[in-house]
Amino acid sequence: MTEPRGRIGFVPPRYGAEVVGGAEAVLTEMAHGFAARGWDVDVLTTCAKDHVTWANHYPEGESTDGQITVRRFATQTDTPGKARERIGQQMLAGHGANISEQQLWVNDSLRVSGLWHYVLDNADQYRALVLGPYMFWTTFAVSQIMPERTILMPCLHDEPTAYLDLFAPCFSGSRGLWFLSDPEAELAASIHRLTPRHEVIGAGIEQPQSYDPDGFREKFAIRSPFLYYAGRREWGKGWTELLAAFAALIEETNADLKLVTSGVGAIDAPASIADRVVDVGFLSTQDRNNAMAAADAYVQPSALESFSRTVLEAWLAGTPVIANAGSEVVSWHIERSSAGLTYETERELIEALRLVVERPQSLAELATPGRQYVIDHYTPTDVMDRAEQTIIDWTGAPAS
Repeated sequence: MTEPRGRIGFVPPRYGAEVVGGAEAVLTEMAHGFAARGWDVDVLTTCAKDHVTWANHYPEGESTDGQITVRRFATQTDTPGKARERIGQQMLAGHGANISEQQLWVNDSLRVSGLWHYVLDNADQYRALVLGPYMFWTTFAVSQIMPERTILMPCLHDEPTAYLDLFAPCFSGSRGLWFLSDPEAELAASIHRLTPRHEVIGAGIEQPQSYDPDGFREKFAIRSPFLYYAGRREWGKGWTELLAAFAALIEETNADLKLVTSGVGAIDAPASIADRVVDVGFLSTQDRNNAMAAADAYVQPSALESFSRTVLEAWLAGTPVIANAGSEVVSWHIERSSAGLTYETERELIEALRLVVERPQSLAELATPGRQYVIDHYTPTDVMDRAEQTIIDWTGAPAS
């Protein structure tokens, strides 16, 4: 057995097989990857499953997940949330927020006092504490306890909260920064002064041993060609725009086409397409892989992406991608891979979706270079090598 190389604490806001979120998935895979390489790994997280209510769902206390020790702490959600909503709308309107408003915004949500006190008492036991994403209370509060041992994985998007002065010390004062893509690193450098210790490590995409697209179609009784979207069904992820474009396409063509979706959030489909939107709920990893392979195209309507692993999973499955050009990261993936299509307007999205009906073979051919791109850049072993080397390099000497 490999001798332990030190203790690492991973601090995601949520953790568990039922949790839907790209950042949480990356941190989970990193935690298991380090454990497999002989590191002692703790996950320090909340009892919440839902990122909207932050209600306590999992039992508080210590458990194990494979080689990982999981310590869960109860959330406190006893503030009204009205100030956070007001200040959030103010920022979305482009009016900014002073530092007092920023502090009120970050604290008028969940807080996790047990987690904060645990790290305060035990931070010196960890060689590194890996925190992310940047905008949650868990990251903001815990990063201030022992910044010289903190590795921030910000999962940064070009959004109003990214520019808050409140978060500047997280980027400049942490021991190191892990970025998932070049555009994310460039965005961070354009906003904040960064610690000199930062690295684009990416995220590992595991190649499934097999796919069963026919089995997926049979399991969910889907016989028509279909578009697929996996993730959180909410305004900020472009779900409403996708529904509107899909409804317009059906009105124009009456094509035999469905929109299949997995994940969390209300569907709220217009009545005109309600029978064509298929919610398959929360899927296991294998079922999601099979869905990717069965789909005629995967649609990524979100402009707020720091990595967008589902795009890469679609390419691995041999499925073409139609994506929002507003996401610098997804556009970067598509440009580097010469795979996929991007759109800028609703009309362009409608026309891209039309290809599924009118030129499916031409669209399918776009996925071919995407698969090799994923294999060349995001093999889990290579990503773990990069991440592990940063921990060794950045924490090998006493913190300065």
